[in-house]
Amino acid sequence: MYREIYNTLNEWRLEATRKPLLFRGARQVGKTYIVEQFGKDNFSNIITINFERNTEYKNIFKTFDPKKIIEEIALISGKKITIGKTLILFDEIQECPKAITALRYFYEEMSELHIIGAGSLLDFALKEANLQMPVGRIQYIFLRPLSFNEFLRALGEQLILEYISDINNIKTISEAVHNKLMGLIRTYFVIGGMPAVVKEYISTKNIAKCQRIQRSITDTYADDFSKYANKSKLTALQKVFKSAASMVGQKFVYSHVDNTMKSNRLKEAVEMLETAGILIRIKRSNGDGIPIEANVKDNYFKLLFLDIGLLHNIAGIYDKTILGEDIAAIFKGAVAEQFVGQELAVNQDFYRKSNLYYWAREARNSSAEIDYIFEHKGEIIPVEVKSGKNGKLRSLKMYMDKYKPKTAFKISQNTYNQSDGITSIPLYGVAAYLKLK
Repeated sequence: MYREIYNTLNEWRLEATRKPLLFRGARQVGKTYIVEQFGKDNFSNIITINFERNTEYKNIFKTFDPKKIIEEIALISGKKITIGKTLILFDEIQECPKAITALRYFYEEMSELHIIGAGSLLDFALKEANLQMPVGRIQYIFLRPLSFNEFLRALGEQLILEYISDINNIKTISEAVHNKLMGLIRTYFVIGGMPAVVKEYISTKNIAKCQRIQRSITDTYADDFSKYANKSKLTALQKVFKSAASMVGQKFVYSHVDNTMKSNRLKEAVEMLETAGILIRIKRSNGDGIPIEANVKDNYFKLLFLDIGLLHNIAGIYDKTILGEDIAAIFKGAVAEQFVGQELAVNQDFYRKSNLYYWAREARNSSAEIDYIFEHKGEIIPVEVKSGKNGKLRSLKMYMDKYKPKTAFKISQNTYNQSDGITSIPLYGVAAYLKLK
């Protein structure tokens, strides 16, 4: 399964002096798979140490001497380690926090070695072990679920993927090709981008089996909560996790989760789920200049799920998506907003945690909200996601009147159009426009 992050890994491989990579991302987004595939393609050998399974390796990290660590890994594994030809993967590294700490010494004393760590809930594990992340000595890299384009490639739809990668084709697309793409969008809405689910769909085309795998993934997340949270925190985590699905696309209000639980406890749960990569925060900004982050209102935010397929699973809205024609209007428009937000997130720099923003103005008789704003070439671009084939753009026009952006997007299930300074983009065209140089 091709992943676009592969190119970033190859650039890292070729650097003269490199920091150890630490893969971050929620469970089952494909971290181990992509690293091992990368290792097979580019190195003479790869040594994978899974700290959940290979617990004997934990004793190696009584020392932080890289030469000693490498020597013992070679002796235990029976594999020769050659700098420049061997890739070492510390998998499930959160199970051995001292191995995370050791990465800094590999950078300081053996930076020519290719070494990657991968794991989930890293911050929780370090906090429990009372250790700090070696900031500045390692390079974070973030993996997310398959984007729609990666999904198309996995399905073997290479020709249509190449076609919609050209904006000129999107502008002149025929009704027949548009309808096929909207069918593929509908499929992606249901299946999502979790690799195991996509693999099952490719093999069997059985939606029920895909649903079971999605449920297994969410159950795994719930099991993880119990490892790193006491009983009171666990209750808050479970409540936020279940409630977030029904609040996608809406301002997140703690009292809507549980009006009997203290907001501080729920706030901590949101932060923990965000840190784990399960939820993505969309921060509210007044949109008044760059950087957008400088104008964020911390107390106001919306949430997205890690994956659109998992959202469907938790919310139980499969049939409406599969059978409905107006797919963007499903679940009060939340599915379309989830899709666009997910595309914005997965098309960001792999070396940075996803940052998403929306714009809102609350005033008596004149409130307004735009689903997303993002920076491109030093400009802020507003994005309105329409839940259906029709819909007014009052908030978008209000924003345009105030800030005079050079570009404004409306994203819907309609074909391309341009009118009154607004570029209307079909859902499948988001990535092409995000990748404009």
